[in-house]
Amino acid sequence: MATAHPLTATTDNTSHANPGRPTRAKAEAEATTKPSPLRHLGPNWYAPVMGTAIVATAGAGLPVDIPGLRTICTAVWALALTLLVALLTARAAHWTHHRDQARAHLLDPSMAPFYGCLSMALLAVGGGALVVGRDWIGTRAAVALDAVLFSTGTLIGLVAAVAVPYLMVVRHRLDPSQATPVWLLPLVAPMVSAALGPLLVPHLPADQARETLLLACFAMFGLSLLATLVMLPMIFARLVTGGPLPLALTPTLFLVLGPLGQSTTAVDKFAVAAPGVVPAPYDQGFGILPVLYGVPVMGFALLWLALAGALVLRARSRGMVFGMTWWAFTFPVGTCVTGAEGLARHTGLVVYDGLTVALYALLLAAWAVAAVHTVRGLVSGRLLAAPRRAPVELPPTTVRTT
Repeated sequence: MATAHPLTATTDNTSHANPGRPTRAKAEAEATTKPSPLRHLGPNWYAPVMGTAIVATAGAGLPVDIPGLRTICTAVWALALTLLVALLTARAAHWTHHRDQARAHLLDPSMAPFYGCLSMALLAVGGGALVVGRDWIGTRAAVALDAVLFSTGTLIGLVAAVAVPYLMVVRHRLDPSQATPVWLLPLVAPMVSAALGPLLVPHLPADQARETLLLACFAMFGLSLLATLVMLPMIFARLVTGGPLPLALTPTLFLVLGPLGQSTTAVDKFAVAAPGVVPAPYDQGFGILPVLYGVPVMGFALLWLALAGALVLRARSRGMVFGMTWWAFTFPVGTCVTGAEGLARHTGLVVYDGLTVALYALLLAAWAVAAVHTVRGLVSGRLLAAPRRAPVELPPTTVRTT
């Protein structure tokens, strides 16, 4: 049976979960009642929270002086915080009232990786509290909020980085032709922790606590980077040998930018936090990472951006329509913005200032388009409607006619 990705809202995932199989009485009851708008609310809905939060944090570091820009970024962060609270509430209700569907999501190989988005949404909003949110809620409240969201998001991210691959091995039935950039999501979450954890270092007691957190972030940097290097060749091989992704999944190619831009951002944050925290000469080692690591990785990110952009334009010309996959245009590009901002600070090159502004303009355009279409989809009810089953493609059959 041909199946579609959950972000396209075209397939029903309930059939994948035997433990949550509804009884006949339950099915008849559901058929006679109005369907709940939360039943098909999956973990992929955390992507708009991530995409909104990165608009705020990336905008705060732009190398341009625009009056009112920081206030706007703070307002955008407040919007991301509001979205996060609303979504956490809705997802809690989903697990309470639609537990069979929630379990089905875990057993669906195309939906389970999105549990990494829960971690990244918590981390992105928490980091934004220290970057811009403190302007409105104060530094003390921002530190407390980030400490809670960072701790929770990191724990969830580490669990997802192990649990989702475990399910892929023992429960999901996958083959190389099914490889998509979505598989990267649970592996990228620890990299987001690595990039945002250093923001909390100055607010911890000196010596042991600060060094422990910084080196823990460095360990998560390595964890995520090596896992990505294992998974990325499978995705590229799928493209080269299997051809372009289905139209609705083509925007997920931008997800590859996430570990690239976020790791470049992370080494910048390490370099800033290391002096006085990590003993010499190791602090100097952190200081050279932004250039020795960040410059070549950003180069590859730009190469992938060009390739993914070309494939998206091709898909658009062949009829690609809006789906929740379009949020893949936001957070990954935002990480490249923050990575380029770090390179501009460490190299002093104007070319990176220009790259930062250009990438941020792309981020704003992508966020605006995705946000408008998402609001329209919510108002119409299309995005929360029950997925439609994909048609079954019968194999060709030869029969005798005489």
